[in-house]
Amino acid sequence: PADLRNGSTVTEFVLVGFEQSSPSTRALLFALFLALYSLAMAMNGLIIFITWTDPRLSSPMYFFLGHLSFLDVCFITTTIPQMLIHLVVKNHSVSFVACMTQTYLVFFVGVAECILLAFMAYDRYVAICHPLNYAQIMSRQVCVRLVSTAWFFGLINGLFLEYMSFRNPFCRGHHIENFFCEAPVVIALSCGDPRFSLKMVFADAIVVLLSPMVLIVISYARILTSILGRASSSGRGKTFSTCASHLTVVTCLYTSAMFSYMNPRSTHGPDKDKPFSLLYTIITPMCNPIIYSFRNKEMKGAMVRALGRSSLAQARSV
Repeated sequence: PADLRNGSTVTEFVLVGFEQSSPSTRALLFALFLALYSLAMAMNGLIIFITWTDPRLSSPMYFFLGHLSFLDVCFITTTIPQMLIHLVVKNHSVSFVACMTQTYLVFFVGVAECILLAFMAYDRYVAICHPLNYAQIMSRQVCVRLVSTAWFFGLINGLFLEYMSFRNPFCRGHHIENFFCEAPVVIALSCGDPRFSLKMVFADAIVVLLSPMVLIVISYARILTSILGRASSSGRGKTFSTCASHLTVVTCLYTSAMFSYMNPRSTHGPDKDKPFSLLYTIITPMCNPIIYSFRNKEMKGAMVRALGRSSLAQARSV
Protein backbone atom coordinates (compact mmCIF):
# COMPACT_ATOMS: atom_id res chain seq x y z
CA PRO A 1 0.00 0.00 0.00
CA ALA A 2 2.83 2.40 0.89
CA ASP A 3 4.35 1.52 -2.46
CA LEU A 4 1.13 2.41 -4.21
CA ARG A 5 0.89 5.74 -2.37
CA ASN A 6 4.44 6.57 -3.40
CA GLY A 7 3.80 5.40 -6.94
CA SER A 8 0.80 7.65 -7.41
CA THR A 9 2.97 10.70 -6.67
CA VAL A 10 5.76 10.01 -9.18
CA THR A 11 6.90 13.48 -10.26
CA GLU A 12 9.74 12.48 -12.58
CA PHE A 13 11.18 9.62 -14.60
CA VAL A 14 14.79 8.69 -15.20
CA LEU A 15 15.68 7.85 -18.81
CA VAL A 16 18.30 5.11 -18.48
CA GLY A 17 19.04 5.20 -22.24
CA PHE A 18 22.81 5.02 -22.67
CA GLU A 19 23.66 5.33 -18.95
CA GLN A 20 25.57 2.03 -18.91
CA SER A 21 27.78 3.09 -21.83
CA SER A 22 31.36 4.18 -21.17
CA PRO A 23 32.23 7.93 -21.40
CA SER A 24 34.10 7.36 -24.69
CA THR A 25 31.10 5.49 -26.19
CA ARG A 26 28.78 8.28 -25.08
CA ALA A 27 31.07 10.90 -26.64
CA LEU A 28 31.09 8.93 -29.89
CA LEU A 29 27.28 8.54 -29.83
CA PHE A 30 26.89 12.27 -29.11
CA ALA A 31 29.01 13.18 -32.16
CA LEU A 32 27.18 10.66 -34.35
CA PHE A 33 23.64 11.67 -33.30
CA LEU A 34 24.45 15.37 -33.46
CA ALA A 35 25.71 14.92 -37.04
CA LEU A 36 22.63 12.85 -38.00
CA TYR A 37 20.26 15.35 -36.33
CA SER A 38 21.95 18.32 -38.05
CA LEU A 39 21.82 16.55 -41.42
CA ALA A 40 18.17 15.59 -40.97
CA MET A 41 17.21 19.15 -39.97
CA ALA A 42 19.15 20.69 -42.87
CA MET A 43 17.79 18.26 -45.49
CA ASN A 44 14.18 18.42 -44.29
CA GLY A 45 14.44 22.20 -43.85
CA LEU A 46 15.64 22.55 -47.44
CA ILE A 47 12.76 20.39 -48.73
CA ILE A 48 10.20 22.43 -46.75
CA PHE A 49 11.70 25.65 -48.16
CA ILE A 50 11.81 24.57 -51.82
CA THR A 51 8.41 22.79 -51.87
CA TRP A 52 6.78 25.91 -50.43
CA THR A 53 8.66 28.53 -52.48
CA ASP A 54 9.59 26.98 -55.86
CA PRO A 55 6.68 27.48 -58.31
CA ARG A 56 7.91 24.53 -60.40
CA LEU A 57 7.19 22.19 -57.49
CA SER A 58 3.50 22.97 -57.23
CA SER A 59 2.15 19.45 -57.87
CA PRO A 60 0.36 17.52 -55.07
CA MET A 61 3.35 15.16 -54.67
CA TYR A 62 5.58 18.04 -53.51
CA PHE A 63 2.80 19.53 -51.39
CA PHE A 64 2.64 16.22 -49.47
CA LEU A 65 6.43 15.94 -49.40
CA GLY A 66 6.72 19.39 -47.78
CA HIS A 67 4.31 18.29 -45.04
CA LEU A 68 6.15 14.97 -44.60
CA SER A 69 9.41 16.86 -44.07
CA PHE A 70 7.71 19.18 -41.58
CA LEU A 71 6.43 16.13 -39.65
CA ASP A 72 9.95 14.65 -39.74
CA VAL A 73 11.41 17.87 -38.26
CA CYS A 74 8.79 17.76 -35.46
CA PHE A 75 9.43 14.05 -34.87
CA ILE A 76 13.20 14.21 -34.45
CA THR A 77 13.03 17.41 -32.39
CA THR A 78 10.69 15.65 -29.94
CA THR A 79 13.31 13.05 -28.98
CA ILE A 80 16.86 13.74 -30.21
CA PRO A 81 17.84 17.08 -28.54
CA GLN A 82 16.92 15.60 -25.15
CA MET A 83 18.95 12.46 -25.89
CA LEU A 84 21.96 14.60 -26.87
CA ILE A 85 21.75 16.49 -23.56
CA HIS A 86 21.53 13.21 -21.62
CA LEU A 87 24.65 11.92 -23.37
CA VAL A 88 26.72 14.78 -21.86
CA VAL A 89 25.07 15.50 -18.47
CA LYS A 90 24.85 13.23 -15.42
CA ASN A 91 21.22 14.00 -14.59
CA HIS A 92 18.91 11.93 -16.83
CA SER A 93 15.63 12.78 -15.11
CA VAL A 94 12.60 14.23 -16.91
CA SER A 95 9.50 15.63 -15.21
CA PHE A 96 6.22 13.71 -15.32
CA VAL A 97 4.64 16.44 -17.50
CA ALA A 98 7.63 16.48 -19.90
CA CYS A 99 7.40 12.69 -20.25
CA MET A 100 3.65 12.89 -20.97
CA THR A 101 4.20 15.68 -23.51
CA GLN A 102 6.95 13.74 -25.29
CA THR A 103 4.85 10.54 -25.46
CA TYR A 104 1.92 12.52 -26.87
CA LEU A 105 4.01 14.28 -29.53
CA VAL A 106 5.65 11.02 -30.66
CA PHE A 107 2.18 9.47 -31.10
CA PHE A 108 0.65 12.57 -32.70
CA VAL A 109 3.40 13.07 -35.29
CA GLY A 110 4.00 9.32 -35.88
CA VAL A 111 0.31 8.61 -36.59
CA ALA A 112 -0.03 11.69 -38.83
CA GLU A 113 3.04 10.53 -40.80
CA CYS A 114 1.67 6.99 -41.29
CA ILE A 115 -1.61 8.38 -42.66
CA LEU A 116 0.17 10.96 -44.84
CA LEU A 117 2.33 8.20 -46.41
CA ALA A 118 -0.89 6.35 -47.35
CA PHE A 119 -2.28 9.49 -49.01
CA MET A 120 1.02 9.89 -50.89
CA ALA A 121 0.62 6.33 -52.22
CA TYR A 122 -2.91 7.21 -53.35
CA ASP A 123 -1.52 10.34 -55.07
CA ARG A 124 0.99 8.19 -57.01
CA TYR A 125 -1.84 5.80 -57.98
CA VAL A 126 -4.00 8.64 -59.38
CA ALA A 127 -1.00 10.21 -61.20
CA ILE A 128 -0.02 6.92 -62.89
CA CYS A 129 -3.37 5.20 -63.44
CA HIS A 130 -5.59 8.27 -64.12
CA PRO A 131 -3.20 10.88 -65.58
CA LEU A 132 -5.88 12.70 -67.59
CA ASN A 133 -8.07 13.31 -64.51
CA TYR A 134 -5.16 13.81 -62.09
CA ALA A 135 -5.47 17.62 -61.74
CA GLN A 136 -9.21 17.30 -61.21
CA ILE A 137 -9.07 14.41 -58.66
CA MET A 138 -6.07 15.75 -56.70
CA SER A 139 -7.13 19.40 -56.65
CA ARG A 140 -5.57 21.81 -54.16
CA GLN A 141 -8.72 21.61 -52.02
CA VAL A 142 -8.54 17.79 -51.89
CA CYS A 143 -4.83 17.86 -50.98
CA VAL A 144 -5.46 20.32 -48.13
CA ARG A 145 -8.29 18.09 -46.86
CA LEU A 146 -6.11 14.98 -46.97
CA VAL A 147 -3.24 16.65 -45.09
CA SER A 148 -5.73 18.08 -42.54
CA THR A 149 -7.15 14.56 -42.07
CA ALA A 150 -3.68 13.18 -41.33
CA TRP A 151 -3.02 15.94 -38.76
CA PHE A 152 -6.48 15.56 -37.19
CA PHE A 153 -6.21 11.78 -36.75
CA GLY A 154 -2.74 12.21 -35.28
CA LEU A 155 -4.12 14.75 -32.80
CA ILE A 156 -7.09 12.60 -31.68
CA ASN A 157 -5.19 9.32 -31.67
CA GLY A 158 -2.40 10.88 -29.64
CA LEU A 159 -4.91 11.84 -26.92
CA PHE A 160 -6.29 8.29 -26.74
CA LEU A 161 -2.85 6.67 -26.54
CA GLU A 162 -1.70 9.28 -24.03
CA TYR A 163 -4.64 8.40 -21.77
CA MET A 164 -3.86 4.67 -22.08
CA SER A 165 -0.20 5.23 -21.20
CA PHE A 166 -0.74 7.40 -18.11
CA ARG A 167 -4.19 6.38 -16.79
CA ASN A 168 -2.78 4.37 -13.84
CA PRO A 169 -0.51 5.61 -11.04
CA PHE A 170 3.10 4.40 -11.14
CA CYS A 171 4.56 2.06 -8.53
CA ARG A 172 7.10 -0.12 -10.36
CA GLY A 173 9.92 2.36 -10.15
CA HIS A 174 10.52 5.36 -12.40
CA HIS A 175 13.48 4.19 -14.50
CA ILE A 176 12.64 4.04 -18.23
CA GLU A 177 14.89 1.65 -20.14
CA ASN A 178 15.10 3.84 -23.23
CA PHE A 179 16.36 7.25 -24.35
CA PHE A 180 12.84 8.76 -24.51
CA CYS A 181 9.43 8.16 -22.92
CA GLU A 182 8.21 5.34 -25.16
CA ALA A 183 4.66 4.26 -24.29
CA PRO A 184 5.03 0.46 -23.85
CA VAL A 185 8.03 0.99 -21.52
CA VAL A 186 6.12 3.65 -19.51
CA ILE A 187 2.99 1.46 -19.21
CA ALA A 188 5.10 -1.41 -17.83
CA LEU A 189 5.93 0.80 -14.81
CA SER A 190 2.29 1.51 -13.90
CA CYS A 191 0.47 -0.07 -10.93
CA GLY A 192 -1.81 -3.07 -11.26
CA ASP A 193 -2.01 -5.14 -14.42
CA PRO A 194 -0.60 -3.22 -17.41
CA ARG A 195 -1.98 -5.77 -19.89
CA PHE A 196 -5.21 -3.89 -20.66
CA SER A 197 -3.35 -0.69 -21.56
CA LEU A 198 -0.80 -2.64 -23.61
CA LYS A 199 -3.60 -4.46 -25.45
CA MET A 200 -5.27 -1.12 -26.23
CA VAL A 201 -2.01 0.32 -27.59
CA PHE A 202 -1.50 -2.89 -29.59
CA ALA A 203 -5.06 -2.74 -31.00
CA ASP A 204 -4.63 0.92 -31.86
CA ALA A 205 -1.31 0.17 -33.60
CA ILE A 206 -3.04 -2.48 -35.72
CA VAL A 207 -5.66 0.05 -36.88
CA VAL A 208 -3.24 2.97 -37.30
CA LEU A 209 -0.49 0.99 -39.04
CA LEU A 210 -2.46 -1.62 -40.98
CA SER A 211 -5.27 0.61 -42.34
CA PRO A 212 -2.85 2.94 -44.18
CA MET A 213 -0.80 -0.14 -45.11
CA VAL A 214 -3.84 -1.63 -46.87
CA LEU A 215 -4.35 1.61 -48.85
CA ILE A 216 -0.63 1.63 -49.76
CA VAL A 217 -0.67 -2.04 -50.89
CA ILE A 218 -3.85 -1.56 -52.97
CA SER A 219 -2.43 1.62 -54.58
CA TYR A 220 0.83 -0.08 -55.51
CA ALA A 221 -0.87 -3.27 -56.72
CA ARG A 222 -2.91 -1.14 -59.15
CA ILE A 223 0.17 0.88 -60.15
CA LEU A 224 2.07 -2.36 -60.85
CA THR A 225 -0.78 -3.73 -62.97
CA SER A 226 -0.93 -0.46 -64.91
CA ILE A 227 2.86 -0.33 -65.47
CA LEU A 228 3.14 -3.92 -66.63
CA GLY A 229 0.35 -3.30 -69.12
CA ARG A 230 2.41 -0.61 -70.87
CA ALA A 231 4.63 -1.29 -73.81
CA SER A 232 7.49 1.18 -73.35
CA SER A 233 10.26 0.05 -70.99
CA SER A 234 11.58 3.61 -70.52
CA GLY A 235 8.15 4.72 -69.24
CA ARG A 236 8.14 1.74 -66.86
CA GLY A 237 11.58 2.64 -65.54
CA LYS A 238 10.59 6.24 -64.80
CA THR A 239 7.40 5.17 -63.02
CA PHE A 240 9.22 2.53 -60.96
CA SER A 241 11.77 5.17 -59.99
CA THR A 242 9.16 7.62 -58.60
CA CYS A 243 7.42 4.83 -56.68
CA ALA A 244 10.60 3.21 -55.32
CA SER A 245 11.49 6.24 -53.18
CA HIS A 246 8.06 6.29 -51.52
CA LEU A 247 8.10 2.52 -50.96
CA THR A 248 11.56 2.68 -49.35
CA VAL A 249 10.37 5.34 -46.88
CA VAL A 250 7.20 3.35 -46.09
CA THR A 251 9.18 0.14 -45.46
CA CYS A 252 11.65 1.87 -43.08
CA LEU A 253 8.97 3.58 -41.00
CA TYR A 254 6.47 0.73 -40.85
CA THR A 255 8.85 -2.11 -39.99
CA SER A 256 10.43 -0.21 -37.09
CA ALA A 257 7.06 1.08 -35.78
CA MET A 258 5.48 -2.39 -36.05
CA PHE A 259 8.31 -3.94 -34.08
CA SER A 260 7.95 -1.33 -31.32
CA TYR A 261 4.16 -1.33 -30.99
CA MET A 262 2.83 -4.61 -32.44
CA ASN A 263 5.06 -7.10 -30.64
CA PRO A 264 4.20 -8.99 -27.47
CA ARG A 265 6.11 -7.38 -24.58
CA SER A 266 7.72 -10.70 -23.62
CA THR A 267 9.95 -10.47 -26.70
CA HIS A 268 11.03 -6.93 -25.80
CA GLY A 269 14.04 -5.83 -23.88
CA PRO A 270 16.11 -2.64 -23.81
CA ASP A 271 18.69 -4.16 -26.15
CA LYS A 272 15.99 -4.99 -28.70
CA ASP A 273 13.89 -1.84 -28.22
CA LYS A 274 16.61 0.80 -28.50
CA PRO A 275 17.82 -0.03 -32.05
CA PHE A 276 14.24 0.05 -33.38
CA SER A 277 13.42 3.23 -31.44
CA LEU A 278 16.52 4.83 -32.99
CA LEU A 279 15.50 3.61 -36.43
CA TYR A 280 12.09 5.29 -36.46
CA THR A 281 13.01 8.38 -34.41
CA ILE A 282 16.18 9.48 -36.25
CA ILE A 283 17.23 7.23 -39.14
CA THR A 284 13.87 7.30 -41.02
CA PRO A 285 13.35 11.10 -40.73
CA MET A 286 16.93 11.57 -41.96
CA CYS A 287 16.58 9.12 -44.85
CA ASN A 288 13.24 10.49 -46.13
CA PRO A 289 14.63 13.67 -47.74
CA ILE A 290 17.75 11.87 -49.02
CA ILE A 291 15.67 9.10 -50.64
CA TYR A 292 13.22 11.57 -52.20
CA SER A 293 15.76 14.10 -53.42
CA PHE A 294 18.33 11.67 -54.84
CA ARG A 295 15.74 9.76 -56.83
CA ASN A 296 14.02 12.81 -58.26
CA LYS A 297 15.44 15.10 -60.97
CA GLU A 298 12.95 17.91 -60.24
CA MET A 299 13.92 17.92 -56.55
CA LYS A 300 17.63 17.97 -57.42
CA GLY A 301 17.06 20.87 -59.82
CA ALA A 302 15.05 22.81 -57.23
CA MET A 303 17.75 22.24 -54.59
CA VAL A 304 20.46 23.50 -56.94
CA ARG A 305 18.34 26.59 -57.76
CA ALA A 306 17.67 27.28 -54.04
CA LEU A 307 21.34 26.89 -53.09
CA GLY A 308 22.34 28.98 -56.13
CA ARG A 309 19.97 31.77 -55.05
CA SER A 310 21.33 31.79 -51.50
CA SER A 311 24.96 31.89 -52.66
CA LEU A 312 24.09 34.69 -55.11
CA ALA A 313 22.41 36.65 -52.30
CA GLN A 314 25.50 36.15 -50.12
CA ALA A 315 27.80 37.32 -52.91
CA ARG A 316 25.67 40.47 -53.38
CA SER A 317 25.67 41.23 -49.66
CA VAL A 318 29.49 40.96 -49.63
